[in-house]
Amino acid sequence: MSLEPDYRSGRWAMHFEEIDKEIVTLALMCELPLATPGALERVLHGDIGVCGKEKPAAFGKLRGLLMLHYSDQAKAIEALGPEQALALVGQVVDRLRERFGDRLGAPEA
Repeated sequence: MSLEPDYRSGRWAMHFEEIDKEIVTLALMCELPLATPGALERVLHGDIGVCGKEKPAAFGKLRGLLMLHYSDQAKAIEALGPEQALALVGQVVDRLRERFGDRLGAPEA
């Protein structure tokens, strides 16, 4: 399958860009090191203790957006195929990492 952008993949990219930008914003508000191994799983399990600041409303929205991201990622895989969908999500994450850098925490080495 081609990784060339088309209308459909462009729409998915824009969708993930919006969701993931909001996830990063909320993570920064909560002082959550998103890129740290295990952090996402702790958020998905409702563990607010992973955050440096306790902001229950922001944490709840963050958790909901993470669940939406993974749900929509599964839908994108169905619509675009696994190779194209995962490459698209990876590109969005890479752009956010470039933009926010170390403020997202340390990724697994």
